[in-house]
Parts: sequence; C-alpha cells; structure tokens
Amino acid sequence: MADSATRGAARTAAFIAVPIALVAGLVAFRVIDGRIASANTATRPSASATPGPQSTSPVQMAAPQLADGPATVCRALLSKLPDQIQGKQRRAVTAGPEQNAAYGDPALTLGCGAAQAKVPLTAEVWALSNVCWYEQDGKSSSTWTTVDRTVPIQVTVPNSYGSPGQLVIEFSAPVASSVQALTTGVPSGCSQQTTG
Repeated sequence: MADSATRGAARTAAFIAVPIALVAGLVAFRVIDGRIASANTATRPSASATPGPQSTSPVQMAAPQLADGPATVCRALLSKLPDQIQGKQRRAVTAGPEQNAAYGDPALTLGCGAAQAKVPLTAEVWALSNVCWYEQDGKSSSTWTTVDRTVPIQVTVPNSYGSPGQLVIEFSAPVASSVQALTTGVPSGCSQQTTG
C-alpha cells in the first residue's frame, strides 16, 4: 500500500515537474536567443540606422547681387549666426558666404536678401520671438520668409526634420538684432508679437 502511495506521489510530482521544467527551458532559450540576437545586431549596422557620416561638403546656394545697404545688413546677420542649430552643424556654402548659411544634412539653409514674400490677405503668419515669418509648404521642404524686416530673410527647412517652426525660431534673435524692423506694410498678424 505504501509502495503504491509512493508511486502515485512520484507520478504526481512528475506531472508537475515536467511542465515546469519545459517552461523554464523555454524561458532560458528565449533569453539566450535574445542575447545572441542583440549581440549580432550590435555588430551589424541596422537597416534603419543612418548610413555613414553626415555630409560636410559645401551646400549649393544662389547668391543674388545685393545693394550696399542690404549687403552690410547681411554681413552683420551672418556674423551673429550660431555654429550649430539644435545639433545641426554649420556647413560651408557654394556661393555668398556673406549672405548664406547652411546647417546639417539634409541642409537647413538661411538666405539673407531674399525676394519679398507675397503674403495673401488671409495667410497665417508666425510671430516667433519678435520676428514675423510667413511659411510656404513645398514638396520636400518648407520655406519661411520674414515679412516684417527691411531686408527679407528666408529659411528653408527640409520636411524630414519635422517641427520646422522650432528650427526657424533659432534664427529670430540674430535677425531681430541685425535687421531693422519695418514700420509700415506689415501683415496684421505680425502686430501681436509673441515669444512662441
């Protein structure tokens, strides 16, 4: 009797122990497999990683001929621009380094002495740190042009960056301190300046 009770207890223990051992083995296998996969991924470049280093070659930009006054204003502005914008390093430009600047890859660009923007009456304008910008969306980038300055400034932001206003606002302080504000002909949306 005692022998059959012992065998029954052993069978019950085996029924409990075998599934637990299988689960423990499966968990151990998954953990080890995950560590091996992580090690392999660390040694192989990821398909979603940015391939290779960022370009530092000069950025292709036009440099329209400027009159003496705007040229002086542009030189003053360019001298106040930072070496980087939100981690995007300043790069050389192919033309007009006294009126053009570029940052990062793909290049975020600033052109001083741009053509005056034609702003529709119903257009929204953005007052960013006391500079008023008009945004025009394009296929691969958005173009932001000052509409309250004596010398227009134009910033082009590649769509891949997202939140372009957060990048454009980085230029507002140098623009405000270098380029005189217009006193007339400013869109009505610019009259309520914000620090946004």
